[in-house]
Amino acid sequence: MRHQTPFRRLSMSLSEPPSSGRSSAILPAPSRATTANRSAGALSGNSPVPAVRYEHIEVTPLTPSIGAVVTGKQLRSIDAATFEEIHAAWLRHLVLFFPDQALTPAEHLAFSERFGTPHVHPAAPYADDNPAIMVIHTDADSKRNNGGGWHTDVSADEQPPKATLVHLHQLPSQGGDTLFTNMYEVLATLSPALQAFLTRLNAEHVANYSGFYGDHAPQRASPKCIHPMVRTHPETGRNALYVNPGFTRRICELSDSESAALLKMLFEHATHPRFQCRYQWSRNALALWDNRCTWHQAVWDYYPETRSGLRVSIVGDRPTYRADAVGTDGKKAYQNGVKGVA
Repeated sequence: MRHQTPFRRLSMSLSEPPSSGRSSAILPAPSRATTANRSAGALSGNSPVPAVRYEHIEVTPLTPSIGAVVTGKQLRSIDAATFEEIHAAWLRHLVLFFPDQALTPAEHLAFSERFGTPHVHPAAPYADDNPAIMVIHTDADSKRNNGGGWHTDVSADEQPPKATLVHLHQLPSQGGDTLFTNMYEVLATLSPALQAFLTRLNAEHVANYSGFYGDHAPQRASPKCIHPMVRTHPETGRNALYVNPGFTRRICELSDSESAALLKMLFEHATHPRFQCRYQWSRNALALWDNRCTWHQAVWDYYPETRSGLRVSIVGDRPTYRADAVGTDGKKAYQNGVKGVA
């Protein structure tokens, strides 16, 4: 039986995504400088969401940084109190995994709509004549594995999805895991000077879905948009780095060479295993992640087998950076160029 395993810490090149979550090698502990940056950085970036006492669900963290498995309830029939606990756990752990969820497409959509208005993907095929229910399918005839590189879902939209909920119905005998990265921690482990510099920059995000989905006609034109490189989470008040290799093309205020060099450094930093979890799917598991503060990628290591399911995303707000953002302890994050702990 397939089961959930956390992505263990590995010693490897920063530019090389991990191929297995089962090594016993230990990543070196964070340096004193890195720890200092996290605890006293220029931005609130990383005041964690306070712990929650759960009365209706069981929450088991996968790693100290990101991810948790939630059990004890079927999502097709939860009351308001249970939903509030799920929502709190989501904000705290960034991505949640719910095994053994026997959901119809309509029930999947109904649970997703408790988080807000469904987002329509620009180009992906959909199920049940509903553009909000995106089909995820890779098999022996697929030319590519969509979602196979590090990205944040449709960040090129003016209002990118805040949440994505994926329900997988068919799995390969091995492989097909999904990796997630905590972009709060990615930002907070940069030097305070670099954090402050990034708050003054904007980046262009561009989507190009030409040929991605075969003969399926796009729902709308491929989007592009400019967003701040540091994004303040509207619900937690925390700051996250908001660029990704899938959609971010350039930093608007820098020259092409400067932009490419800084993005390369940030992308390499963000792929460090310390910030990650890796989820090994089971049939009918559902994953819920927060696109405002995470990256993810789906690993295509199961050719020619099939991996298939449905996805619903939820429309978010337009990304903004707030210099007066308030962290979870009520302290201001960054104001008038003076660093503070929040």
